[in-house]
Amino acid sequence: MLTGSPSLPALPCGAPHDWVDRFLLAGPADQECLRFGAPVDRAALRDLVAEQAARLTAAGLARGGTAALRLAPSLGYAAALLACWQLGAQAVLFDHRLTDHEVALAVERLAPQVLVESAHGPAAAMRGFAETDPVPVALPGGRPAATGHALVQLSSGSTGPAKVIARTAADLLRELDCYARLVAFPKAGERVVLLSSVVHVLGLVGGLLNSLHARAPLTVPARTTTAGILAAIAEDDRPTTVIGVPFHAELLAGAAAPPPLPQLRRMIVAGELLRPGLPAAFTARYGVPLGTMYGMTERGVIATDLDGTLHPEAVPVHGTELREDGGELHLAMAASPYPGLTDPARWSDGWLHTRDAGRVDPATGRVTVLGRRDSQVSVGGLKVDLNEVEHTLAGLPGVREAVVVFADGAIEAYLATEDAGSTGDAGTDGAAGAAVRTDTDRADAVREVLARELAAFKRPRQLAFLPALPRTATGKLVRDAAALRAAATP
Repeated sequence: MLTGSPSLPALPCGAPHDWVDRFLLAGPADQECLRFGAPVDRAALRDLVAEQAARLTAAGLARGGTAALRLAPSLGYAAALLACWQLGAQAVLFDHRLTDHEVALAVERLAPQVLVESAHGPAAAMRGFAETDPVPVALPGGRPAATGHALVQLSSGSTGPAKVIARTAADLLRELDCYARLVAFPKAGERVVLLSSVVHVLGLVGGLLNSLHARAPLTVPARTTTAGILAAIAEDDRPTTVIGVPFHAELLAGAAAPPPLPQLRRMIVAGELLRPGLPAAFTARYGVPLGTMYGMTERGVIATDLDGTLHPEAVPVHGTELREDGGELHLAMAASPYPGLTDPARWSDGWLHTRDAGRVDPATGRVTVLGRRDSQVSVGGLKVDLNEVEHTLAGLPGVREAVVVFADGAIEAYLATEDAGSTGDAGTDGAAGAAVRTDTDRADAVREVLARELAAFKRPRQLAFLPALPRTATGKLVRDAAALRAAATP
C-alpha cells in the first residue's frame, strides 16, 4: 500500500522480520552511508551490525527479547541498534548523558534483559559523536518484551517526569514512507548533516533511519560548535540539508562571517517553536530557507513547512489526521503509544491528546502549533498565555532565548541575554539599548520595554538572567520551575 522512492523497495503495511536488511542495510556494498569522522560504506556497516548481533546473542538476547542501549551517538550505537532489530528484539533507548542513578531507575522500571554500554568513557561536551565499543551485559531479572513494539523511548522530560513511549517496526516504516513523499526532504544523491541526537525521534528516524533508507549519506559533525557545523557542511560538495533544533539554527544564524556554502540547500528544525525573527535571520545569513517540522516522540513527524513559506502553518504529512478540540490538537492513532497506560486524558477513542495548543484550518487542513496547552494560566482571575509572554521576551533585541513558567501563583521569566554574566565595565543591553552592569539593570531595561508591549497582569513578577538556559538531552529548553530556579541560583 505504501510506496517509497522509485529506486527503493516499496514499504509494506506491516514490518517483515527482515525489515532492517531490506530497508536500512540494503544497497551497493561500496556506497557511503554514514560518516562519524570517517566515511563508512554499506558493506562495512553490514559487517559491524553482524559483529554486534553476535555479541548480543552471546549475552543471551534472542527474538522477542529486550535490550537497553546507553550509548553516545556513534557508529557503534547505530550498529548495536540495527543489530537488536535484526535479531527481532525490542530496543530500549537511554540517553548516554543520564547519570548512573537515573539509568538504574530506568532499568528497574523497564527491566531489559541486556544493557549495552560502551567500554570507552563518556563523550566530551559539544562533541557530535564519540568513539564507542558497545559491550552487552545480561541483567538479572530482565524480562522479554511484553508487546510487539520494536522501539521504546523515554520522552524528553522538559516539563516533568519522562513518559515511556513505544513504537512498532511497522510504524517506523510508515514514518519513513512519509519522509519519502516529502519532495524537499533529502533523497539519494544528497546528504544530511545531523545535529539532533540519534537517541531521540528527530535524529533517529528523520536523520539516521531515513538516511539509510533514502541512501542519502549522513554526517555527524565532530563538534557541534558553529565552526564544527560549518566545517561539516563544507567538507562535501553534494547538496546538503542540515537537521537540528532551533538552538542549532540560532548558532548558525549568529555566525559572524560564514564561508560560502553553495552546497547548502536548507536547514530543517523541530522540537520547539521558533523565536520570532530567526527564520529571516537564518535566510539572510545563508540565502536558503529555514524549514520546520512538527512532531512527537509518540508519532514521529506530523506536519512540515520545509521551504519556510507557510510559517507558522505546516502541512500534515501523508496519512495524518489532526483535529482541534477545545484549542488542543488531537492526532488520530489506532492504539495508545504508552504501554499499559489507560489514562483517557492522553489517548482515547483513537485519538492522541497531544497537549499542544493549536489550530487546524478547515479549508486547507494546515496546522498552526501555538505551544504547550498547559501554557494557559490564570493570574488574578485573568487568563494569560505564557507563550505570548515568552515570544514577546524572545523577540527583544539582545535576548537570545527565553523561558516563561508559572509557579507559586506568579509568572517567572528566565532569559539569556547577550551580556548576561557580565558585571564589569558598562556595556550595552540590547533589550533597551542602555548601559548595564547588574541583573537589576537588565531587569529594569526589560521591564521598561514590557510596559509598552504587555498588559500589567501578563508581565513576569520575576526575571532571572543566565549566560545560557538549561536544555534537555534533546536540546529542548527546560520548563521545570525548580530546575530553572536551581540554574539561576549562584
